Amino acid sequence: MKKIALILFCITFGSSLYAQEIQLKKALILIDIQDFYFPQGDLPLHEPLEAAMKAASILDRFRRNGELVIHVRHAYEPGGNINKLVQPLEDEKVVTKEQVNAFLETDLLEYLRQNEIKELVLCGMQTHMCLEAATRAGHDFGYECIVIANACATRDLNFGDKTVAAQDVQASTLATLNRTYAKVISAEEFLSEP
Repeated sequence: MKKIALILFCITFGSSLYAQEIQLKKALILIDIQDFYFPQGDLPLHEPLEAAMKAASILDRFRRNGELVIHVRHAYEPGGNINKLVQPLEDEKVVTKEQVNAFLETDLLEYLRQNEIKELVLCGMQTHMCLEAATRAGHDFGYECIVIANACATRDLNFGDKTVAAQDVQASTLATLNRTYAKVISAEEFLSEP
């Protein structure tokens, strides 16, 4: 009888430790969801509110599960505040950067390693710049990356006499990242996973 009790204790306690270990391996990185990208800001994007709301739903899931959340903000004013939809909590890490790549000249990589993170879930702005740079760098550092496609936003781009619509910039950037650098899925797909 004591052996059975001991086995059950080990299974229960071991499962709990395993669940905690899994929980520590995933981090959400919210990149540059800042006020200057919204309609009244210096560089408004295409549908930033919709993207921020999707990012907020992912953030809510991570908070409910007690998983690691990291906010990245670009050192830019005016409008440098992280948008209220994804406002950091007091105990959540905020990385301030001056480069496009959130890993460059910041402590982001060190913080991920300290927390034994293996998988990154990324949302943010602009899709074709800071989100893409962080995803590629994360992949190159050996992380499994998931990009939440509709929790990202970008803008029209001009090259010579050609204007590329934001929707096309978004689609081409996500198509480039998909499979090679990251698994690209919607917020709805991510939230439907157990």
